[in-house]
Amino acid sequence: MKSLRSYLPEDAFGEIMALVKNEVEVPLEYSLAQNYPNPFNPVTDIRYQIADNRYPIHTTLKVYNVLGQEVVTLVDEMKAPGVYTVEWDASDLASGVYFYRLTAGEYTTTLRMVLMK
Repeated sequence: MKSLRSYLPEDAFGEIMALVKNEVEVPLEYSLAQNYPNPFNPVTDIRYQIADNRYPIHTTLKVYNVLGQEVVTLVDEMKAPGVYTVEWDASDLASGVYFYRLTAGEYTTTLRMVLMK
C-alpha cells in the first residue's frame, strides 16, 4: 500500500497536512474546562475554547475570591477561534475556594476551584 506522500509533491504534502490539522482543531462551541489539577497547590492549568466565529473576539478570563473580589485577570485580549490553556500560579494567595470566569463576546461561564496549601 502506497502512502499519501508518494502521490504528492514533497512541498504539497506539508501544506495539505497543515490544512487538515487546522480544520480539525477549530471548536464549534465555547467552553471552559475544569482546572487541572483541582484541588491544586500552587499551580493549575485552565483550558478554554473559543468557537468558530470566523473572527477574533474579545476574551477575558478572571479569577475571583469567595467575596466576589477580582484576584487576577489571566486573559484580556482578542482571541481567534481555537483551544487555549492558561497556567496560573497562585503561590501568593491563601488556601481556599476561588472562581474563574470566562467571557467571550456574549458567552459567559464560571467554575469553581480549590487552592490547598
